[in-house]
Amino acid sequence: QVQLVESGGGLVQAGGALRLSCAVSGIIFRPYAMGWYRQAPGKQRELVATISSSGQTNYADFGSGRFTISRDNAKNTVYLQMNSLKPEDTAVYYCGFGGAFWGQGTQVTVSS
Repeated sequence: QVQLVESGGGLVQAGGALRLSCAVSGIIFRPYAMGWYRQAPGKQRELVATISSSGQTNYADFGSGRFTISRDNAKNTVYLQMNSLKPEDTAVYYCGFGGAFWGQGTQVTVSS
């Protein structure tokens, strides 16, 4: 049973920050690349950031310089630190891996 449980979302004002967490269970975590994705109302799900098993990271243009993805293999957890949040960052944020496994998502709402 693979489980991914996101947490840390909430309501913040523009310019604020949130740290999202994704706790993973049911797999040997360390070998997998992990990703954060988001889906805003009326839009397709899009990639936010990825991190490889060795810690190499990639970011969507909108997140570069504002978002940081990290992982703690000892805790089977992946994080997304989001700073300088903008209203257009409002979305449900999901963590996932392997192109097939996803969490339930956590809502991020940024007010103007």
